[in-house]
Amino acid sequence: MTQPPPPPPPNHPPYGYGYPQQPQPVYPPQPPTPKRKLNAQAVIIVSAVAAIALIIGGGVWYSSSKNSQSDDKNNATGTGTGATSGSTPDTKAPADTASKVLFQVPEPAIGADENSATVVGSWLTDSVYAKSGHAEIVGYDPEKGTKLWTVPLPGPVCAASRHTTDSDQTAIVYEPAMPTKDKPSHGCSQVAAIDLDAGKQLWTRTVKSGDQVINLNNVTISANTVAVGSTSGGAAFDITGKALWAPKPTDTCYDAGYGGGEKLVAVRKCGAYGARQLDIQTIDPVSGKVLSEYAMAKGIEGASIVTTNPLVVAADVNRSAGDGSGISDIFSIDNKTGQLRTKISVPGDKYAAECEGITRIEYCTKLAVGNDRIYLPTEDHDGTGEYSKTNEIVAFDLATGKLDGQRADAGDGWTISPLRMDGGNLIAYKRPPYDKGGQVVSIDAGTFAQTKLMENPATKAVREVEFSMQPEFAELIYADGRLYMSQVFAHKPSSTGGTRYLAIAYGTG
Repeated sequence: MTQPPPPPPPNHPPYGYGYPQQPQPVYPPQPPTPKRKLNAQAVIIVSAVAAIALIIGGGVWYSSSKNSQSDDKNNATGTGTGATSGSTPDTKAPADTASKVLFQVPEPAIGADENSATVVGSWLTDSVYAKSGHAEIVGYDPEKGTKLWTVPLPGPVCAASRHTTDSDQTAIVYEPAMPTKDKPSHGCSQVAAIDLDAGKQLWTRTVKSGDQVINLNNVTISANTVAVGSTSGGAAFDITGKALWAPKPTDTCYDAGYGGGEKLVAVRKCGAYGARQLDIQTIDPVSGKVLSEYAMAKGIEGASIVTTNPLVVAADVNRSAGDGSGISDIFSIDNKTGQLRTKISVPGDKYAAECEGITRIEYCTKLAVGNDRIYLPTEDHDGTGEYSKTNEIVAFDLATGKLDGQRADAGDGWTISPLRMDGGNLIAYKRPPYDKGGQVVSIDAGTFAQTKLMENPATKAVREVEFSMQPEFAELIYADGRLYMSQVFAHKPSSTGGTRYLAIAYGTG
C-alpha cells in the first residue's frame, strides 16, 4: 500500500489559508465489494497538490520544448497552453499502445530531522528528463533513466518554474541551508537559473525590500525573464542574472506573483485582507511596464493565471467553491485592452479542476486551454455499472462563456483529466479501474473522438506506483510516446518497508 502523505513541513504555510485541507491517505484502488456502492470520497483523491505548496509556494514544474513552444508539449500537467485553433497536432498513435516501464527513480533519503522534504519540479527537453531531488536537481536520460548530471543545492527546492527559455534554461527558488531540529526552515530566499541541457547552475540571486532579504513564493519564466513574486513584492532578472526590477518598500500594492510562458502577467494585490483589490496586469518582461490591466471585483483574495495567451484567470469568488478546488469562476480577458471577454461559472461541485491562487499564482491542475476554449473535467459521478465511477471532459468557449455542447466520456470505471494541448487536439490522462493501468488519449478538437496513445501495465506493483502519482497530487509530462510521473514530496521510510519511488517513466514502441 502507498503510504499517506505527511503533514506539511515546518516551513509550509498552514493548511486552510489558500491551500486545500491537509492531504488524506492515498491508497491504490481496490476491487469493488458487493456490500455497498463505492463512496465518491473513497475514490476522489483529496488534492494533495496543495501539499506541494512547498514552503511558500511553488508551481508545477513545466518545461517548454524547442520543438513546440506554443503547445508546451513537454510540460508537466497543470495549466493549459493556448494553442490556436487549426494548428497541427504533433502526436500520432503508435502501432502498439501498450507501454512498458522505462525506468523508476527511488525516493531520495531525507535527513533525520525531517519528516518530509519537498521535491517539486520536473522538466523534459530533447535530451534530458530533469527532476528535483532532495536539495538537488538531477538530469536523466529520457529513455534509459541513466543519471546524466546533478546540480547540488544547499537546501530544499521551494518552487520551480513551469516554463523554460528557448535554450532549455529554467528557474527555481530554494532554501539557503538544510533544515535542522533547531531551525526547520531557513526561508525560501534564493532564486537560481538552471541550464537543463548542460546540467549546471547559471547563477543565484536574492531579492531585497530595502535592506531586508525576502522570502519568495513563486517563480516563472517568460521569454528570457525570470520573475519571482512574494508578499513583499515582485522582482525579475534576465536569464543572464541581470536585475530588471525589484520591490519598492514604499509601494502600498505588490506583485504577489506572475504567470509566464508566451506573455508575462502579474497578479498585483492592493488593500487589506477582506477588502482586497486584485489587478491582472500584462507586463513587458524586460521593463516591467504595464501593457494592459483588468481590475477584479473587490474582495477576491486570490487569483490563478491559467494561461497568459490567451489570458485566462481562475478565482474562487467570495470563497464560494467550498471544496478546496480554488475555482468558482473563470475570467477570459483580452490581453491587449484589459477588457473582460466573458466570465464563466464553474462551481466546484460540478467541475474537478483545481487552482491554488493565494501564493502559487500559476498552480492549476486538470485543465487546458486551446482553440479559444477551456477544457475542464466534471466531478466523478456514478457510471452505468453497479460499482463504477466516471466523468467527462467538457469545453467552454472563451468568447461567449458557453459550453460548446460536446464532451469526452472517460468510460465506466475510468476518470479523465486534461494534460495539455497538442496543436488543436487535447491530450488527456485516464485514471484506471482497480485492475488496469492508466491511459493517455488524444481528443480530436472537432469531433471529441478519442484516440488511445498509451496504456500502462496492469501488474499490481506498477499500478500501485502509478496510482500514487495521479494528476491531483503529482507531476505528469507526456511527450513523444513517453509518460513521466513524479512525486512532489519525499518521506521518511515507512515502518512497513518497501521501495517508494520519486519518478516513473513509461514508453510505447
